[in-house]
Formats: sequence, structure tokens, C-alpha cells
Amino acid sequence: MENAAILNNSGIALTEANRPFEAIPMFRKALTIEPGNPLLWLNLGIAQQKTGNYTDAINSFQQSIIIDDDIAEAWHSMGLIYYELNELDLAEDCYMSALLRNNNDPGTWNNLGVINFNKNNYEEARNCFEKSISLYPQYFDALFNLRDTCRELGDFRAAAEFERILSNLEPLPRSAKLSADTLPAAFNRQDKNQE
Repeated sequence: MENAAILNNSGIALTEANRPFEAIPMFRKALTIEPGNPLLWLNLGIAQQKTGNYTDAINSFQQSIIIDDDIAEAWHSMGLIYYELNELDLAEDCYMSALLRNNNDPGTWNNLGVINFNKNNYEEARNCFEKSISLYPQYFDALFNLRDTCRELGDFRAAAEFERILSNLEPLPRSAKLSADTLPAAFNRQDKNQE
């Protein structure tokens, strides 16, 4: 007999296997069993986001937040969508909301830094990237962004140091995400299914 947990796990596996169109019906069926489960709404939103259906994804993330306002990952995921849509102010608001709920997420700090960099707020971008690497010192993307930000600020000595560090690291493949699987164990969250 299918239950919400089995359907959810199947949906997560399909989403992670880049089969979100097959995952969406799993999450929808699970939601008929447990409509008040915010993680099911979150996972449905992640699958919808992967299909490019941003409207439905945002609606699913918002439903997750209505049920449990503390799910930082829903706020973060909406920020990613708004960034893709070049809605930088909305993306920034979402990242700030995510950080109010989980101040220790290096991915969110990095993404907020990217927003600030794109708005030419280089000092604030630098602060965000520095916070990100303070949480995860080997975070290639944040180091890369911090190097570029230092260059924009004219701090070429710091930029050279970050370039040196980067030369000893390999970036995560573009298909990989900074998630519970790629972070050191100290950063893993029990309720985190994926970014």
C-alpha cells in the first residue's frame, strides 16, 4: 500500500534523477494523503522548478510556507526562481527571509552576495561571500565570487589570495548543488531533502 512517505521518497529519487515530470504526480498523490505536509509541497515545488514551471513552483513553495513559515529552503528556492526571472529585489527578499530562518546556509549567503554584486553593492556582496566561506571554506563558487568582488573593489592582494586558493580546488559540477550531500556533516539538516 502506498503512503505519503513512500510516494515522497519516490518523487525525490525521480527529481534527483532529473525526471521531475515523473516526480510531480508522486508528490501530488502524496498530497492527497497528507495535504498539510509542508515538505511535500516543498518537494513538489522543487520538481516543478526543475521543469521550468515557475508559477506552479512558487505557488507550491508559498503553500509550504503557509503551513510552516520556518522552512528556509522554500524561501531560498523562491529566491532562485526570482533571480532567474531577473526580479532581483524579490530574490533578495526571499534570500533574506531564508537567512532569518537558517543563518548558517552558505548557499543562501552566496546567492545573496550574487544579488548584491549584480546591484553593484560590492561591499555588501563581499560581506555575504565572506560569510558563506566562513561557513564552508572550500565553497568554490563563493570563493570565485569573492575573488571577483575583491577585484571590483580594487583589493587585488585579496583577489590574488582567493585565486591561489581556487587553483587548489575543483568546482562542483554544474549539475551538483550545494546541499546536505555536498556539505560537511556539521551542516547537514535532518529535514533537508535537496536545495
